[in-house]
Amino acid sequence: MLPCAACESPSFEQHDFAFGTSSRSSRLLHGGIRYLAQGRVKLVHEASVEKRIIQQIAPHVAEPLAFIFPTYKGTDWPLWQLRIGVKIYDLLCSGKNLGKSSSLSQNKTLEQLPRLKSERLTGAVRYYDGLTNDARLVLDTLRSASKSGATLLNYCKFQTSTFANENWTCKVTDQLTNRAYDLQARAVVNATGPWADGLPHSSVKLRLAKGIHIVVERSRLPVPDAVVITEGKRILFVIPWGERLIIGTTDTDYKGSLDDVRADQSDIDYVLRTVAEFFPQVKLVQRDIISTWAGLRPLIADPNGKPSDISRAHEIMNPEPGWWDVAGGKLTTYRLMAEQTVDAILKNTLGQAIKPSHTAEEPLLPESETRGISAIVPPEFNNRAVQHFCTREWAVHLDDVMIRRTSWHYYYRDAAEKAGRVADWMAEFLGWSAAERDAELKRYYAATGIEGSPGTRQFAAKVGS
Repeated sequence: MLPCAACESPSFEQHDFAFGTSSRSSRLLHGGIRYLAQGRVKLVHEASVEKRIIQQIAPHVAEPLAFIFPTYKGTDWPLWQLRIGVKIYDLLCSGKNLGKSSSLSQNKTLEQLPRLKSERLTGAVRYYDGLTNDARLVLDTLRSASKSGATLLNYCKFQTSTFANENWTCKVTDQLTNRAYDLQARAVVNATGPWADGLPHSSVKLRLAKGIHIVVERSRLPVPDAVVITEGKRILFVIPWGERLIIGTTDTDYKGSLDDVRADQSDIDYVLRTVAEFFPQVKLVQRDIISTWAGLRPLIADPNGKPSDISRAHEIMNPEPGWWDVAGGKLTTYRLMAEQTVDAILKNTLGQAIKPSHTAEEPLLPESETRGISAIVPPEFNNRAVQHFCTREWAVHLDDVMIRRTSWHYYYRDAAEKAGRVADWMAEFLGWSAAERDAELKRYYAATGIEGSPGTRQFAAKVGS
């Protein structure tokens, strides 16, 4: 993602925009209460300031969200420590968090969460972070950049590059037409997430960690706020999302395909087991799951410790003249990472004065351009929205709409049936033949792990990306 200050530069994505980590997060804008416990104060401060900025420039996809963090005797998260921690957390937002933290007694905690395990419960803290729609935040940032003149191409793959005479010649392939192009650039930015260490000239060394989420009906576990549950020092979230709950995440080392990341049965079992420990009366089971997703955290390589112990700080590196690697980081700090990268290129590669950035003050888009299209919960299911995505948001495949533009795939249990209707609408808007429509449905079923005819959703080894 590029800020408007960099809009003269083209941006290429080998898959769809937000195909990777940027559409598979916990959908939170947060400083990270766990990172504060690890002593990463600078990271928490940066992210805490940025979550406020995003809430101001993109309020349609950034809402304050309260979190209840229950505490128990004999755990790694004592109540006294968290009471201090959430007050520091508020201060690290420059005293302007999205809401004021507080402490709850044992009785008050159970009033808020009557199905919560009461044995050894000592109370809870309540603090604020933000809820977002990660893919919509990406797309709306790109729409904003496009309005300012940016050239944006999805399904266009970077192949290689050579440097001569203070210029890079980059070879890219349009994967929709199979046409190859040579492009000239003074600077190249490698901001490719989990793919960053595989590009020629990259200096990035990554340690990939997989995180999965499950989606269930909110009525199965009707919580008033988000809830933090723990397994040792690990944290999982139960996050209200309209009429649904998002529950996750895991944090395990990953060595598999970057293009096909799935929630394994063992991942799902872990999440269900952890929920059962804290909400034993609820008895969530496999059939309660509406959908899942799995994504990769591109962590700066550190062979020591568990993935959850590795810093989420970002790094901006310049290993060769005009080549810039941007790696690590958090969704919450995406704007800051972009601003710092552009400033570094202006100063060190182009030899220009750093221009003041206005991305922290200017709205991404006016309300008239997001109404009925972009929000935290999916838009209304209709052909008007699909037409917009096809004509104004670079959607070319069925999964582009079902997964990233709308989240309909994750939100609705009958997503397979809805996909058939969306395929009909897209065929009309994009001129697909009957064979192309059928091919798009097969592509969608393969991408999501849906097997068989529409209506069949499997949650085993192929549970969806």
